Amino acid sequence: MRVIVSLSAFALLAACETTYPDIALDDAPARPAKVVSFDDKAPPEIIETAKPYPLPGQLKPVEEEPENPNLKPHQRIDTANERAKIEPDLDRFLNAVQVYPFMDGALYRLYAAPEQVTDIALEPGERLNSVSAGDTVRWIVGDTTSGATNGEQVHILVKPIAAGLKTNLVITTDRRAYHLEMRSFRETYMAAISWTYPQDQLTRRRQETASAALSSNTVVAASVAPDDLQFRYKIEGDKPHWRPVRAFDDGKQVFIQFPENIAQGEAPPLFILGRTGKPELVNYRMRGRYYVVDRLFAAAELRLGEKRQAIVRIVRTDLKARG
Repeated sequence: MRVIVSLSAFALLAACETTYPDIALDDAPARPAKVVSFDDKAPPEIIETAKPYPLPGQLKPVEEEPENPNLKPHQRIDTANERAKIEPDLDRFLNAVQVYPFMDGALYRLYAAPEQVTDIALEPGERLNSVSAGDTVRWIVGDTTSGATNGEQVHILVKPIAAGLKTNLVITTDRRAYHLEMRSFRETYMAAISWTYPQDQLTRRRQETASAALSSNTVVAASVAPDDLQFRYKIEGDKPHWRPVRAFDDGKQVFIQFPENIAQGEAPPLFILGRTGKPELVNYRMRGRYYVVDRLFAAAELRLGEKRQAIVRIVRTDLKARG
């Protein structure tokens, strides 16, 4: 009689410990075969990031005499204009085109010659507002465009009627204002000038990075087909601020969605409950406010805390736990 009672008590104690079954693999849906070619891969795209260029104030010599506080106003203006001038640089020629780095307030030098036309090429897509020259009698100034409608580029054409002339040119567009100082020589002339825009390139890179980060936070996995998603999990246990909203899988990975305030505190670690009922570590990663688990599971736990630990359990509803 005592043996029977002891065996019954042992059976009752064993029944209190919950274990979970091994995962039964889902039937793989039939999918048509795909022809894969390894010869049609597009070449990798090389994107040149914005290059830092010296600003006009940085072109001053390292050692220079202190400024004379007694300079007259016109002398100060001449000094400031002289410092703002950007001269042609042999390292910045693209064939016959001098490519200046654009900077607000800089004075770009343009050298021209009689019977020769110098082309001032603006940024593609930039719309011309106005062109103003100091000397419109001895300098011929016109404008034209090149390219298709979507990639149209404005060109300002200048030509002096004699050597030894000097004037300035101001070009305003829908994006910026260009300031040029033009001089004419008997034979020396520049065929064309254009600009790079380091600040705009840096801004675009930052916007692209921000867009990519936003996309990575909103798209859990681009390759997941909505038809493959299965919402067969229930959330149990405590209710901390990080308690998941839902869990689902695509037959290969489990996605655990957290509330938006998950970023305001510490994220809980995830443990898988195996057939013995003991927690085991599993490979997962956080993407935005989702945990992406690289395998299916019957039950898992999120635990956070030391003395008073918050525990939230995620259990599949289509598998029966064995007790």
